[in-house]
Amino acid sequence: MHYRMTLCAFLGAGLLGGCLVSESARDRDVRPLSHGSLPSLHAAFIPPSPETIPGDQRGEAIRLGFKVIVDTQEYAQAYVGNVLTCTNCHLDGGLNPSAASFVGLSLVYPEYQARAARDMSLAERINECFIRNLNGKALPPDSEKLEAVVAYIGWLSQNVSHARHISWRGIPRIAPSRPPDAGQGRQLFATKCAFCHGTEGQGTMAAPPLWGPTSFSRGSEMARVGVAAAFIKANMPRGWGWALTDDEAFDVAAYVVSQPRPDFPGKKYDWPKGGKPADAPY
Repeated sequence: MHYRMTLCAFLGAGLLGGCLVSESARDRDVRPLSHGSLPSLHAAFIPPSPETIPGDQRGEAIRLGFKVIVDTQEYAQAYVGNVLTCTNCHLDGGLNPSAASFVGLSLVYPEYQARAARDMSLAERINECFIRNLNGKALPPDSEKLEAVVAYIGWLSQNVSHARHISWRGIPRIAPSRPPDAGQGRQLFATKCAFCHGTEGQGTMAAPPLWGPTSFSRGSEMARVGVAAAFIKANMPRGWGWALTDDEAFDVAAYVVSQPRPDFPGKKYDWPKGGKPADAPY
């Protein structure tokens, strides 16, 4: 946590001074994890020091990429269709190893994506997030901002030696001991989530909306109960992850995912060769 705060402060100070859940043939939105494995899991999680950002054009691209990630509404507004930002899911600017971290992803792509049934580049995967999770549209392939996000992820990945070493990829997977109960999830949401996300999930100054017209679409990974439950378990309430039981996380996720949200017209083209996850909402 200290490193993430230092990096954000460093980049923020630099800017003032002028300075995705990825998914493939094997479901990569969540990853298996036992509580006892947390220390060893993070032992290899060593993002680069902020001082390694070069003072040249590449460094400017890295800093711009950071801005797009943490302040998407300001720096990529034309490509966003809701009120979310990239860092609402990729917490701490993509530095949180329990929240679909960006660290190491540059070594993974191009990668086969079962949902699209083809290999996708990192830039294409970023644009998928804009289209599905931000309910927006793709940035042009030659967009300075798209190239900046790729540069930022590349910089975060520079200390990872091989794609096989990214044990923190995705979100720690959990499993329920019984079918999720959306009714119980509604009660839990009211007591543990509504203070930040609003009583109707509409969002507040403290946290983003979880459903409704300004939240993520049905085509988002977070619209899957299993993915949402894993994210909730590991990260919510913010700063107090692992506060819910696995079953409670699934209950809250079932309630949230069952609420109305923007449709995703392109869903009819997903998983054309099969392999659709059981918890896909369509």
